[in-house]
Amino acid sequence: MARFVFIVPPLSGHVNPTLSVGSELIQRGHTVGWISLEESLGSRLPKGGTLLLAGTPEEDQAEYLTGISQRDVSGIESIKFLYEEVLIPLNRYMFPRIAGQLEAFRPDVVINDHQLFAGAMAAHRQRIPFATTVTAPAAIREDGGKASEWGVRKIADLQMELGLAADKPLVCSDSMALVFTSKAFFGPSSLPGHFHFVGPVLQYRPKMTSFDWERFHRMKDKPRILVSIGTTFDHAHKIDFFRKVITAFQNAPVNVLVVSEPHLLGDWPDNFLVQSKVPQLEVLPYLKAVVCHGGHNTVSEALTHGLPLVVLPIAYDQAHVAAQVSAAGAGIRLHFKRFKPEHLGAAVREVLADASYREAAGRIRASFEEAGGTARAAGLLENMVPL
Repeated sequence: MARFVFIVPPLSGHVNPTLSVGSELIQRGHTVGWISLEESLGSRLPKGGTLLLAGTPEEDQAEYLTGISQRDVSGIESIKFLYEEVLIPLNRYMFPRIAGQLEAFRPDVVINDHQLFAGAMAAHRQRIPFATTVTAPAAIREDGGKASEWGVRKIADLQMELGLAADKPLVCSDSMALVFTSKAFFGPSSLPGHFHFVGPVLQYRPKMTSFDWERFHRMKDKPRILVSIGTTFDHAHKIDFFRKVITAFQNAPVNVLVVSEPHLLGDWPDNFLVQSKVPQLEVLPYLKAVVCHGGHNTVSEALTHGLPLVVLPIAYDQAHVAAQVSAAGAGIRLHFKRFKPEHLGAAVREVLADASYREAAGRIRASFEEAGGTARAAGLLENMVPL
């Protein structure tokens, strides 16, 4: 049996897919570790998984997440901010700690998240085979433009700083990249053959015990929709957004499950259920539509259940994801900063009433199933183990 290690940032959208693949590898008899700053990740790992801390977790995670959430950025500015103020400092800090954990754990194969390129650099330096998990597929699109080229230069500069050759940026493995979407949803590309589109991997997710299932099931008298704009956007726009959501739906023939801190607004309508955390995979089978910011995981999970979407991208890769939803015919895109409550209400009514949106979501769901998912991803990683 082999030893695998995942290297992940402290963001659930990047961690969750690795939990499914890692759980499958453990069930196949392998030893699996996770290198992270996030101490609480230990309680979420599949049974038999090993947490390998790469820093002072509480302080570092708080600084990392605060840096993302407290800046009101969009478009190209958000990409520059992400690299300059988040990813480059994070990878610079974690590089020696990742290297130390690799020396101690002695994996046969390293799997780095595409945002933790320090993992690829450390594996390369120690001559350990490595694969890359692409949890935000927009990062590998060939049409990324100047912003993408700028990010590559920043990574090359970091490599030189760390004493590594910078003729080729070490981000995605040249041997294997696991892309957590389907080719059909990703769209046309000329990526090399070592990019494997395995689809979303959703088989493992730690159980939640605090969700109000009793009230949720009482809300079945009207179509239920989910409204979520992710865990990393806590600036003032979040309050404005949910005020518009209330105006759009408080008198509408729908029931609304909102992912937010209940105290964010003082009073929520009776047809709203507001919880800070939601067992998303478990509630999706009961829903009719999803309203979200275009986070890759939320969109993938909704489409895996054949649900149409209304997408309001905020920053980073979300505009790409929203464009994919629109191109697939599986939902409607709105402008986050300019939409009005009546726009949101009309969009949700349309995706609920027009069967074509659900049919398109069903086609993407079928493409996800055909991609192979968790079992295929684990099998590909097994093939990387040196003989």
